[in-house]
Amino acid sequence: MSFEDKQLVVVGGGSGIARRIASDARAAGAEVTWAGRDPAALKEPGVRAAFADLGEEASLKALAEEVGEVDFVVSLAAAPANGALATLDRAAVTRAFDAKVVGPLLLAKHFAARFREGGAMVLFSGVAAWRPVPERTVMATTNGAVAFLAEALAVELAPIRVNAISPGIVDSGAWDRLGEAKAEFFRRTAEANPARRVGRPADVSAATLQLLANPFVTGSLLHVDGGGRLGGNRG
Repeated sequence: MSFEDKQLVVVGGGSGIARRIASDARAAGAEVTWAGRDPAALKEPGVRAAFADLGEEASLKALAEEVGEVDFVVSLAAAPANGALATLDRAAVTRAFDAKVVGPLLLAKHFAARFREGGAMVLFSGVAAWRPVPERTVMATTNGAVAFLAEALAVELAPIRVNAISPGIVDSGAWDRLGEAKAEFFRRTAEANPARRVGRPADVSAATLQLLANPFVTGSLLHVDGGGRLGGNRG
């Protein structure tokens, strides 16, 4: 899969998935810009860092102007607003929708006229939309909305292609917060998944690059979850 001379913008994602996408795309020949709220933390050899906040439209407009023409845009930020319904904070809920839904919509707005022929976007959903559990209502809803946003943008931006990926439980670094409980959580998840393992950043990166490269796939959602949405552990 060659991305020679392609311009890729990766927005958000502080864990290993964004880093792996940036690294793999660069290895395939792409020029990569990785944008986030803390550019100094986005250290990947050969990858340009830039500022972007999916909750601030002005920063997305500035990012588009800074990058110029582009071939591919990937948005994978998240700002989970987890917790019992009675404790949910409106500001946190708004941030969650900004990261997953409103921000990517505005990214499309400001990059739409800058895509070269064959351009594409990939948005990030997540398995929580298909496996809702208590205290994850906002996560399930925002992830579900991403799937519909990809379909709608695929129609509105055509022939620019827009697809979505729904990762499952991935050992990306995000779960390190569990400490010693991480190993047991991963063990139970692997036993319940038809794939019998948790995901790796490489799994999600490969799927992302395939969606970007395939010229006849648009308005689609690709589950990269080891079958985790189908049943078993609800973690």
